[in-house]
Amino acid sequence: MRGSASEASTLDTRHFPLFLGIDHTAIVVSDTDKSLAFYRDLLGLRVAGESENYGVEQEQLNQVSGARLRITGLRAEHGPGIEFLEYITPPGGRNLPADAKSNDLVFWNTHLIVDNAAKLSAKLHEGGAVFLSKPGNVRSRIVRDPDGHAMQLDELSAAPTVLARRVTP
Repeated sequence: MRGSASEASTLDTRHFPLFLGIDHTAIVVSDTDKSLAFYRDLLGLRVAGESENYGVEQEQLNQVSGARLRITGLRAEHGPGIEFLEYITPPGGRNLPADAKSNDLVFWNTHLIVDNAAKLSAKLHEGGAVFLSKPGNVRSRIVRDPDGHAMQLDELSAAPTVLARRVTP
C-alpha cells in the first residue's frame, strides 16, 4: 500500500514551494467608473479584464450574503495588478475613515513604480487628486484614489532606495 494522503502532501511541499508570488491586490470601490478615471485615465493602467461575479461560491469567498460584484482587473507593463471589487449587492459598505493616518491599523498603501513622479503628481493634482504627502518629496508621493485608498508613487530611480530602507532591520 502506498503512503497516506498526508504523507503525499508532506512530500509535495518539500519539492514545490507553497508561495509562488503575488498576482494582484483587490480593493473595494464604490464606483468603478470613477476609479477607472483615476487608475486608467490618470495613472495609465490598462483594463485587463472585467466580469460580474455572484452565487454561492462568491458569497463564501467574500463572506457576504447575496454578494454580486462587478470586478475589473487592471495591469501595468510590469508587476502585480489591481482588481476593483464593486459590490452591486449588498450596497453600502463602510468608508475608510477620512481621518485615517499612516500609523492606523486600517491604513495601507500600494506602491506604484512610476517613471516621473513630479510629472505624474502634477497631472493628478490637475485632476483633483488629494495628496497625503507634502509637495517637498518629488520622487515619492502618497495620493488617495476616489475612495480614499492610499497609493504611493515611487519614481523608478528612487524605488530601490525606498525598498532598501524598508527591508533593512
